[in-house]
Amino acid sequence: MSFPGWDMQADRVCMKILTNISRFLLALIFTIFGLNGFLHFIPMPPPTGVAAQFMGAMFVSKYLLFVFASQLIAGVLLFVKRYVPLALTLLAPVIVNILLFHSLMAPSGLGLALFVAILWGIVFASVRSAFAGIVEARVETRTVPVRRHSDVISPA
Repeated sequence: MSFPGWDMQADRVCMKILTNISRFLLALIFTIFGLNGFLHFIPMPPPTGVAAQFMGAMFVSKYLLFVFASQLIAGVLLFVKRYVPLALTLLAPVIVNILLFHSLMAPSGLGLALFVAILWGIVFASVRSAFAGIVEARVETRTVPVRRHSDVISPA
């Protein structure tokens, strides 16, 4: 016997489970790798070629500290399920750079980069309403009237 609307409810439950698992995995990955940037508890082989030059420049300029800090902050926000759109906004440029780095300079890590991008897309789809304002083709602009105070006395 089938209940009306049962399939729709089951789909919602499955999507909610998928979203929560994706959010948790994304939080876990970025919290661990963000912490690793500061504590160095996961040994990583040094990159070679152009990837080594790129990472060297980012390390010497201290740029990596900001990348690791944004990964850590976003990972913690995803873990506690607070400010998820902000966490996704912080992670989006990081994920784009990870994808470009691995596709152009170090293809060995491209699989994990694609996996992370898919996880990000699943979580993004669950909170897409928070981003509705930035994907509008046309926005009505309103001018704010200038308030002038006629009571102002000149110091002269």
